[in-house]
Amino acid sequence: MALNKESRSYIFTMAVVLCIACSIVVSGAAVSLRSQQEKNQLLDQRANVLNVVGLYRKGMDVNETFNERIETKVIDLDTGEEVSGVDPAAYDMFKAAKQSGSNVTLSSEQDIAGIGSIPKKAIVYVVRDPQGEVLNYVFPVAGYGLWSTMYAYVAVQADGNTIDGITFYDHGETPGLGGEISNPKWQQQWDGKEIYNEDGEPSFRLVKGGVEPQKPGSEHKVDALSGATLTSNGVTNLMQFWFSDMGYKSFIERHARG
Repeated sequence: MALNKESRSYIFTMAVVLCIACSIVVSGAAVSLRSQQEKNQLLDQRANVLNVVGLYRKGMDVNETFNERIETKVIDLDTGEEVSGVDPAAYDMFKAAKQSGSNVTLSSEQDIAGIGSIPKKAIVYVVRDPQGEVLNYVFPVAGYGLWSTMYAYVAVQADGNTIDGITFYDHGETPGLGGEISNPKWQQQWDGKEIYNEDGEPSFRLVKGGVEPQKPGSEHKVDALSGATLTSNGVTNLMQFWFSDMGYKSFIERHARG
């Protein structure tokens, strides 16, 4: 019996078949592309790490340079010691921060960075010269600004205190205002600044009105972003949190040369 192609049942059946076929195609494409997406994500991550320490060059073989100069460690944030049995290339510390059993929930008093929870294990990148001497440590950090969680890499010299670079690689702050955290000219102000004061407390901060180099404490200060108070406060808070006892301080005290 010939099918009535104008009947409701025929139209409904064909619509269902088409939806199922499309879903199979889309699912298959997602699965087949997942591996490449993961490789691209890792490549972008490594390029950002190389960039924050001045090793990135356009057209370079990112993986080759990264593998030659940088060692990725997974550390226990509480003790500062390296953790074995975890693949550093596959470990996502900020994803782990949202997973029960892999994270620590912060109290409102602890959570000055506005991130809710932190991972028990974190990533540290160790940058070496061609002779194997440690030049820098690169620390992934995150904190809430005005509209978004800001993600960055902070490069610190082997002394564990002097900043060598900053790059914000993901955020949703207002373009032209808080979004200026991505401006290389503003980021250059960070070079040579110090994280800790004489008592070993994290003292780095953004300040309104400009930094006066001749005044005591200027070594811990960078100009705040014009018209972006909440973003500036968020940057201050993420720095003071991640370099406190809750963050990387244990690792720095154990491994840095300061």
